[in-house]
Amino acid sequence: MTSVETTELSAVLVSSPPFDSLSPAALTAITNAAVLQRFSRGDLILDAFTDATVEVFVVLSGVVELWNSVEAIREAPDERLESGGVFGFSAMLTERSVGPRAVAASDATVARIPAVVAAPAFGSRRGARFLAETLSSAGARTMSSASYSLVDDLIVQAPFVVQPTTPVGDVARRMTDHNSSYAAVRLGPGRFGLVTDALLRRHVLVEGVLASAAASTVMQSKASTVVLGDSAAEALILMFDREADYLLVTDRAGELRGVITPRDFMVSSSTAGVSLNEQVRRATTIEELHSRAGRAPAMLGDLLSQGLASGKVIAVYSAVVDAVVRRAISLVFERRPELSVDAFTWLSLGSNGRREALLTSDVDSAVAFDDSVSAQEIDRYRAAFAEVDEVLARAGLRSDEHGARAQQQLFARTNSDWRAAGEQWLSAPADNNGAMMTSLLVDGRPILGDPGLPAVAEVFGELRRHPGTLRMLLEESLSSRARLRSMRDVLRRRPDFDLKKHALLPIVNIGRWAALSVGSHALPTVERLRVAAGSAMLPDDQATTLVEVFELLQRLRLRYQLLQRENGDDPSDVFVMDRMSPMDRTVVSEAVREIASIQRRMANVSNYVPAVEWSARSGPDSLSV
Repeated sequence: MTSVETTELSAVLVSSPPFDSLSPAALTAITNAAVLQRFSRGDLILDAFTDATVEVFVVLSGVVELWNSVEAIREAPDERLESGGVFGFSAMLTERSVGPRAVAASDATVARIPAVVAAPAFGSRRGARFLAETLSSAGARTMSSASYSLVDDLIVQAPFVVQPTTPVGDVARRMTDHNSSYAAVRLGPGRFGLVTDALLRRHVLVEGVLASAAASTVMQSKASTVVLGDSAAEALILMFDREADYLLVTDRAGELRGVITPRDFMVSSSTAGVSLNEQVRRATTIEELHSRAGRAPAMLGDLLSQGLASGKVIAVYSAVVDAVVRRAISLVFERRPELSVDAFTWLSLGSNGRREALLTSDVDSAVAFDDSVSAQEIDRYRAAFAEVDEVLARAGLRSDEHGARAQQQLFARTNSDWRAAGEQWLSAPADNNGAMMTSLLVDGRPILGDPGLPAVAEVFGELRRHPGTLRMLLEESLSSRARLRSMRDVLRRRPDFDLKKHALLPIVNIGRWAALSVGSHALPTVERLRVAAGSAMLPDDQATTLVEVFELLQRLRLRYQLLQRENGDDPSDVFVMDRMSPMDRTVVSEAVREIASIQRRMANVSNYVPAVEWSARSGPDSLSV
């Protein structure tokens, strides 16, 4: 760029959010890296529905029209940007083809800024506020699909914690080793301070604090804190109000679970659907909850069409189901003041517990009570849980009458009783439906109450010490074999195929068993397969195959259920093969063959290799059974 163009770009950036909060040095880096491009009226500037961009665009002169929805490209533009207008950041930040389409409405000059120098502007508080304001605008449909739910969903890694007495020099070195810009300082039960890069620079470099000084001398003593289960939207508002760069996330017991930053709000695909989630949370009556929950299927279609990966779309739907369940419990217990929601933890089981729920998924549940709750009190709570199930049914969430439900005595126990039952199932899985109950409970995910209360899942971490139980659970997991059609189906000339029962469930079972065999508490099937990969029973290549097949089939399942709904049919997991496209039929057939092959190998390994060696790490060619 010429010096005149550089000056012009700098002048625009200093008055255009989110770049207006950057330091002179950062602005200089942007102007040095930017490329100016001129367009004539009608020229296509960007089509981020086709390709995800790695740049941010800033209008210097002229007018640029934007379309934020691929379905509305033939309609009037959603926005008209003039000098200082910024676009392309949604695709750049999410690294997906989510739009917009930008066309010059007049002769226009646009600066193209590489992501490497532009991204920091969106990670600042000013950048987070810019994105939040963009979310609320009527024309920003694409970005509004990227904001959602609870602070739990924004945590991307375990927190980095030091002691108050840790020397400042050690803190700085360990922050570098962990690639962390902060260190939480444990001050006592539920109390934490915070050391950041900025504080280290100020106290050490400017004020001359010695590297041997304790971390407590340079920390921020009153760090902003939120609790697991808090709304992500409200956490973002708190961050704005406190002008905080970090929010500490604790559980109800005060244990630190994670730290979130403004960038976590903007790049997390798990934050999609904030509007619907907040509407569900604020429903004041059962009728309102029913109405708002009914919008979830349409939201799935919107998110999928806007480019969000199918696995993330499914996780979003599971999170919306969580919100509906929480609100249903609250509405029921508001009418029962003699009962307290603090006396129990509600566990979501099954596909929703694994965050894999779809429109056909049942809402399975269990409850772990505080040990102080008596059997008579539990009976009164179970009556309330029956009301919750009725509310959920009215809200459109399915529940199997013979499945796992918190209103049933079998699934409503004190924490001690759950632990004792888990130990019994582990030692004698053939008794009292131990294998089935194990499969249900290890999929349990606390969605309301103290997440540290349910202890039954911890019992199953000892599975490897029980080779007989390990073998029986494997046999149970492999009992549901992948197949296209049974002989009965062939004889009856039935073209139906149950995608869940005959393809997805076998993978889910393998993933659950594999995670148990290596002592992992992972819940999502894909995560379970990855954490168990490389064992004698599940080599890396076969785990990778199952991950790919599972994601592919879930994507197909989601797509067909949405098509069924659009056609006015009830969503189902049973598809008519003759009505599927030839490509989809081929995909399903190949997937079933892959799953069946892996199941056969696992059965062979179980016959020839001792159970104690099943979870041993091995090379891909170490077993040729």
